Amino acid sequence: MPTPPPESVGSSAVSLRQISKSFDGHQVIAGLDLDVAPGEFLAVVGPSGSGKTTMMRIIGGFESPDAGIVEIAGEDVTALPAERRNINTVFQSYALFPHLNVLDNVAFGPRMRGRGRAERERKANELLELVHLGGTGRRLPRELSGGMQQRVALARALANDPAVLLLDEPLGALDRKLREEMQRELRRVQATLGATFVYVTHDQDEAFGMADRLAVMRDGRLVQMGDPATIYDQPANAWVALFVGSANRLPVSVRDTAPARLDSALGPLAADYLAPGLAAGSAGLAVIRPEATRFEPWVATAPAGQPNRFAARLDDVVAIGPSLRLRATAADGTAFESVVNRAGSATTGLAPGDPVAIAFDAPSVRVYAVDEAIP
Repeated sequence: MPTPPPESVGSSAVSLRQISKSFDGHQVIAGLDLDVAPGEFLAVVGPSGSGKTTMMRIIGGFESPDAGIVEIAGEDVTALPAERRNINTVFQSYALFPHLNVLDNVAFGPRMRGRGRAERERKANELLELVHLGGTGRRLPRELSGGMQQRVALARALANDPAVLLLDEPLGALDRKLREEMQRELRRVQATLGATFVYVTHDQDEAFGMADRLAVMRDGRLVQMGDPATIYDQPANAWVALFVGSANRLPVSVRDTAPARLDSALGPLAADYLAPGLAAGSAGLAVIRPEATRFEPWVATAPAGQPNRFAARLDDVVAIGPSLRLRATAADGTAFESVVNRAGSATTGLAPGDPVAIAFDAPSVRVYAVDEAIP
């Protein structure tokens, strides 16, 4: 179950209020407000330059905001340096001490806090068991695989029981299979401990697969925040719809609003969602996910003028694991993509060059204002 938003669970683990930050006159964070609930796994996504890493560094105390307040567990820490905040960070580079064995690496934080040897070794061994590395305590980092080293780094970051754990692209150096394994491990560890994770990543699949909630950033601002299903199925605007995942797009003109009826260069459309403010005569952008788009064999006798059904020619069919990814081009040059399950798919008999009908249902069509779209 996704963690409820902060307002339903009491004080926030992290609270940012009107945070702004500029570098050399260029504003990278602009009036940002953000709350992270205790025990929540929040993933932050956005294009390069959106401010997500800067935001994380401000939370961690590695950067100072030009304006605004940073609170950790209800305490104002805006003026506190990183070492005085109850926060730890896991980076893409493991940053393990090469001369210390695994146990001493994990126990390093408690040692610096004056914990006794027996206490810190007990804590380190518990965490190594938690990350499935029991029995490796006497080995050196260089004797471990990349995935094992990243688990050691995670255990070390958790050894001081931080109020918040920041993770900055922690899996970026791993290959795909190991990355997927570590995603499951991170989620399991976070759920087991009930820890608060703030996870910055460029990998959307990673974010959607692990997080309770997503924060989508653009130009230093929070564009949308919500659980993964809401972000994907109900994007706040066209920019989010086109940034998150893949999407087919089609310029339209609004003919009627209740119900939504639209005109396009390819023919009429029907939609269940029309963005607020769009009125009859407005220009809009229809967005349809590839998995909601069907490519069907073209039937010349099909009734003309059907909404959400257009003639096209199939360009290619690519098998990706259990899925088929198909691409087709409509008469005006508009490209469409469809993703279907290979098992029992009606499209498996189609071949590049075949005439097809592009079809989708009204509930899968969301229409946004044109000025919100990616150029």
